[in-house]
Amino acid sequence: MHTTMFDTPILKTLLRWLSIIALKLSGWKAEGEIPKDLKKCVMIAAPHTSNWDLPFMLFIAFKLRARIYWMGKEQIFKPPFKRLMMWMGGIPVDRSKANNMVQASIDAIKTNEQLFLIVPPEGTRSKVTYWKTGFYHIAHGAGVPILMGFLDYNNKTGGIKGIFTTSGDIDADMEKIKAIYAPINAKKADQYHND
Repeated sequence: MHTTMFDTPILKTLLRWLSIIALKLSGWKAEGEIPKDLKKCVMIAAPHTSNWDLPFMLFIAFKLRARIYWMGKEQIFKPPFKRLMMWMGGIPVDRSKANNMVQASIDAIKTNEQLFLIVPPEGTRSKVTYWKTGFYHIAHGAGVPILMGFLDYNNKTGGIKGIFTTSGDIDADMEKIKAIYAPINAKKADQYHND
């Protein structure tokens, strides 16, 4: 995978302290922790309804010392922002093409020694009525757990809700995952449904 701000010597320490200060000044708290022996996972980022989700996610990732990569729509990777977005851990996704992102993600996880891949289950900031299952298929196919990241705007908390290991029974597993996210409050509540 490409080098990101989470790998940049000296700067990553500075960015971690700036993230801690930004969270404190905005009244946000980080909850949960990432197991020290966890090297690979698919991380849910939910709910995802606002442009503010990305900066808060990055602040919390720095606070929790998570070296993350996240998927974003290809349009935000256009020049002059492409290099910046990639350096921030972004991976461009062209949603207009029928490409196999699930298999490409599985291959990337399997061929890297360490990879935390963030996939928003809604797939977009826009209103959706159901969660997409790509994150589940990536985790199950790669044989890695799902790290359940969250942002709760009402309580100004974000972080990790726990780890979920897929069983292969997608319907039962999705019900369990959605139940964990049921009490979480999105920034734009009318756009968040975890059905």
